[in-house]
Amino acid sequence: MNRVVWGIVAGALLAQIVYPLVSGTSRDAVTVAVVLLLAAASVVHAAVTRGPVWAVVLVASTAGLGLVSEIVGTATGFPFGSYFYATGRLGPEIVGVPAVVPLAWTAGFYPIWCAASYVLRHSPVPPDRRAFGRVLMVAVGMVGWDLYLDTQMVTDGQWTWTSGNAGLPGIPFIPYTNYLGWFATALIMAIVVDRAGGRAESPRTSGRRISDAAPLVLFLWTWLGSAFAHAFLLEGDELRYSALYGFCVMGVVGVPVVAMRIRRAGKATVKT
Repeated sequence: MNRVVWGIVAGALLAQIVYPLVSGTSRDAVTVAVVLLLAAASVVHAAVTRGPVWAVVLVASTAGLGLVSEIVGTATGFPFGSYFYATGRLGPEIVGVPAVVPLAWTAGFYPIWCAASYVLRHSPVPPDRRAFGRVLMVAVGMVGWDLYLDTQMVTDGQWTWTSGNAGLPGIPFIPYTNYLGWFATALIMAIVVDRAGGRAESPRTSGRRISDAAPLVLFLWTWLGSAFAHAFLLEGDELRYSALYGFCVMGVVGVPVVAMRIRRAGKATVKT
């Protein structure tokens, strides 16, 4: 099963490499493929390492709540601001929301969850406070990811903002309310996964050492690869700003991950 997970991860990375090389309907198809592969890698890995019930909780909490928030958001403008999706570009729709979009919440959430868990598992934070820290880190990390995602997809015409609220310097067409909405929505998702996931974890996997190498690779690829792509590969002046914003905000999780990996690698070298 480990090979299956890594095979899906490799497919997702390859699809993302292809993305800047295509355009039009081909890029739309690659966009859908990226989301489906990332979501599949997350769900399969979660089922193998944390148990199938935990994986169900993950999907219900992220894709389920994500779909509700998107339907409400496009209908009312709450909690993200007023926006609408392009029609017929990302496949079948659910009340005006492409069906693939809720899976993007799962695809983005799980690697960040695993990265935050890795940081706290190897930190001096007391175990009884790690859940609170993880919930906050995940919410911030998700905002960082959206700084990449929203800017890239709006530039590509996948959705359009109609809110008159101000945006960040260099990305004025995406209102600041979007990031507040992402933080609040991701915070709720993280709380649900933390509470329900702890009870749903399989007795077969509970308490054992979990290898999160695959989602950590996805996290680091998303964090660093998106910054590189926005800065150098994709067209659009606003993407130069999102490269910086996304790198800094997602770096709240990413910098500790890299620092701990380097420190642990150094200790392993000294021991040998």
